[in-house]
Amino acid sequence: MFETTVTSPEQTMALGQALAPALQPRDVILLDGDLGAGKTTFTKGLALGLGIKRNVKSPTFTIIREYQSGRIPLYHMDVYRLEDGSGDELGLDEYFNGDGVNVIEWSKFIADELPAQYLRIIFKRDDAAGENQRKLTFEPVGARFEKLVQQLEDSQK
Repeated sequence: MFETTVTSPEQTMALGQALAPALQPRDVILLDGDLGAGKTTFTKGLALGLGIKRNVKSPTFTIIREYQSGRIPLYHMDVYRLEDGSGDELGLDEYFNGDGVNVIEWSKFIADELPAQYLRIIFKRDDAAGENQRKLTFEPVGARFEKLVQQLEDSQK
């Protein structure tokens, strides 16, 4: 586990950008936390790090946005509206076993469908400490993601 505090959207994006070079197809990154805590901002940095030039927008209303123009595709999902558990209709297995990185916001709504290994990043707002202050907690599940988080932590020192 790795925890860090950011104080600006630019720092949040930089963390995503720093993680991107180590990502490979079928990786699953879960972004959980409050509304407005920086999940989409982090994904924008991740996209930049993958070489994606298109503007990354929150997929709240489309559920899944696909970005194909980078080193590997990015599949950005917001499953908040699936709180009734209808995630199986999206064909998530096809994404999880596909050719790109999967970034999923509000993963608790599809907890039963997650693969065995993933990286969960928890975003916590701390408005008392400042409008843009966030604590990010990286929780790796599986050896690959443990190594990836260690590399990220080392790069932040």
